[in-house]
Amino acid sequence: MANLRRSLVINFLSSSGATIVQFLASIVLARMLSPSEIGVFSMTVVFVNIAHIFRDFGVVSYLQREPELTPEKMRAATGVLFSTSWLVATALYLSSDWISVWFKEPAMVPVMKVLAAGFLFIPFGAITHSLLTREYEAGKQAIVTVVGTSTFVVTCLGLAALGFGTMSMAWANLTNIIACAIAYVPFRPKYLPWMPSFRNWRTVIHFGAGNLLSNCLGAINNGLPDILLGKLGNAGLVGLFSRASSTVSIFTYVAGSTVSYGSLSYISQAHHRGEPLGPLLNRATALVTGVGWPALGLTYVLGREIILALYGEKWLGAVPAINALVIGSMIAMMFNYTPIAMTAIGRPYLSAVPMVATLLTRIAFGVVLFDGRIESFSWVICIASIASAPVMIIQHRVYLHHRFSTMLIALWPSALVTLSCVAAAWLLKIVLPSSLPAMTTLLILAAPLASVWYLAIRLTGHPLAAELHSMASGLRARFA
Repeated sequence: MANLRRSLVINFLSSSGATIVQFLASIVLARMLSPSEIGVFSMTVVFVNIAHIFRDFGVVSYLQREPELTPEKMRAATGVLFSTSWLVATALYLSSDWISVWFKEPAMVPVMKVLAAGFLFIPFGAITHSLLTREYEAGKQAIVTVVGTSTFVVTCLGLAALGFGTMSMAWANLTNIIACAIAYVPFRPKYLPWMPSFRNWRTVIHFGAGNLLSNCLGAINNGLPDILLGKLGNAGLVGLFSRASSTVSIFTYVAGSTVSYGSLSYISQAHHRGEPLGPLLNRATALVTGVGWPALGLTYVLGREIILALYGEKWLGAVPAINALVIGSMIAMMFNYTPIAMTAIGRPYLSAVPMVATLLTRIAFGVVLFDGRIESFSWVICIASIASAPVMIIQHRVYLHHRFSTMLIALWPSALVTLSCVAAAWLLKIVLPSSLPAMTTLLILAAPLASVWYLAIRLTGHPLAAELHSMASGLRARFA
């Protein structure tokens, strides 16, 4: 637990720092590119994200979950990963013309071909990254994060300034992958064999097949809004919706991978020791919602100000989508660790069931309810999140032996903290003059709302208070 806490702190500092830098870069980029240019990249990257699932084929999860890793198992995992990555790169490159014809968007072709090239280089660092996560070596991963983020931002903004448009994001993605692969070389574990192999590949394939289905459906679900909106609407609507989603997901961006860092390995170890997973899931979800729910609540109240401050007036069309996306995200956050827990107990395919419910709901209601307005489409996404919740509640009871009612009790302090922050934001927003610039309003509200949040977690006895005090004591001891 001590190693995990230390790694979580390091991971949070590195991932949140990288996310903030990328987020600031996206703000600058939003003022350099048009909604249509960003929309083309969003539509293209949907297929690339789905392809990443086939490229990974569950190898990353396999390396983190396997109780005992032998050289043969690692060589087999390496062989599978290189094979799937290069096959997917070829398929993505060859299908780029067909996908652009289907969307009637020829600008997608060069973007997809450049992104496909990145799959050739990903395996060189992916195995090392997985083993470092298994061993909670967040410090080494942080160095690679700095290298990759710096490369991405410099390349992206530089090419955008030179007039590369949508391609600036595609080339930045490729250079980021190559830079990270090179940066992982010094941190390669000594026990990791250099040569891949296909012996014992059946074990990797068996686990990967179960993991592949749920991960693939997850990627499709994540990308479906852009696909549906791109088909039913246009690239401009996709660009606006992506900005609304980005605004609602600010907490996820800032927290980065810290929310789930090492969770698969940690839950797997607890499962192998025969420990009940219910209390572990309750506490982990309470910690996440203690920060995530208030952040979403404040986005609900201050969505217009955030859009104006970050992206400018030309993106105000994204504001109507925020409210429904906030509600859907709050529901989804309660089940953040459910797919991870299913993988940890050796049943990753079970995560596919709620994803199918979400997928079918999004498609059906998207076709029926979408009336050309971005607001109606955002409610489709919210309804889909609600539809999948009962399925996951049943899975908790049957496979994790966990009553969801105990989680609701554990999340009650998070709900009180969220209500306190939302009420304070409404009152302060009413008091402040409406003529103030959006950024000024947000800066004025930052300190009072942070104080309200901290006071609320203290008064409600939220487990976050103990974690924050423990972290502060550790920092004081180190400085001393």
